[in-house]
Amino acid sequence: MISCAPEGIRYSFVLPVFNEEAVLPLLLHRLDRLVASLDAPAEVIFVDDGSRDTSAIMLEALAKQKPHIRFIKLSRNFGQQYAATAGMDAASGAAVILMDADLQDPPEIVHEMIARWKEGNEIVYARRRSRDGESAFKKFTSKLFYRLLGQISDVDIPRDVSDFRLMDRNVVEAFREMPERDRYVRGMIHWLGFRQTSVEFDRPARAAGETKYNFWKLLRLAMSAVVSFSDAPLKLAVWVGAGVSAFAAGYGAYAIYRGLFADDAASGWASTVVIISLLCGINMLLTGMVGIYVGRIHAEVKRRPLYVVSKRVGFEAAREESQGKKERRAG
Repeated sequence: MISCAPEGIRYSFVLPVFNEEAVLPLLLHRLDRLVASLDAPAEVIFVDDGSRDTSAIMLEALAKQKPHIRFIKLSRNFGQQYAATAGMDAASGAAVILMDADLQDPPEIVHEMIARWKEGNEIVYARRRSRDGESAFKKFTSKLFYRLLGQISDVDIPRDVSDFRLMDRNVVEAFREMPERDRYVRGMIHWLGFRQTSVEFDRPARAAGETKYNFWKLLRLAMSAVVSFSDAPLKLAVWVGAGVSAFAAGYGAYAIYRGLFADDAASGWASTVVIISLLCGINMLLTGMVGIYVGRIHAEVKRRPLYVVSKRVGFEAAREESQGKKERRAG
């Protein structure tokens, strides 16, 4: 079932942007061609996530010139997951398409996504057949991560899938009801359920510029995914603690036996130091693991906003145009 949207907008494109001035001209050209080929009105929402180059200046000027372009500037760099959330909160379309701004998510794939949506699917995600321009290490660690997450998570998150997807209005409204700060957007959307399907594509290399996701950012995203959708680390802490306790009890019985029946009870100080160090290290590891979850709880209870918007451009004109149409129809 295809939802109805306010303001006459049927398709909303949401693109988080961070230092993408090199790729923006080509991206805008391809998006304009895509929007012109659609069967209904569309809006393109760019969310600047604290860019330090000229991306924000270019997009703000464009939003003032073209009626279908919207621009949201966040007050600082909050991260891609929060920028995507800001764009989805502002989107008014019956179908919302979330995609990256580096052209590794080809806009032309959207036509196939829309076709699947019109068949009754409420979530249409893009699955990568191939990934050009990425190192063998990144491909390997990505596959390893998704395989691990699939094993420990209760949510079936498809492999080789990024945030590139089309969502029905019903999905977006349900997503807006999820206020948690520890956000892993693709996991949150799959957690919602609804009728889902996929389209496959060959992911090209970046058209220009450099990736903004270095190893540490990817590691933090992976940690957010695990903590948000699995309690396996806490269960692991329990089992490791039980195993270490059993080992300690066994070793204690062995030490008592040696003390009672062996003549070399005073020897073995080196092994004792090693064992104590091992136990202390495991204790610190498990305490840190539990501390991650406690830290997430602390962040949640503070109830700070997910993001802060410093500027919006293009939304006022859209509302005025919609109001004018309503008045003309009423007249």
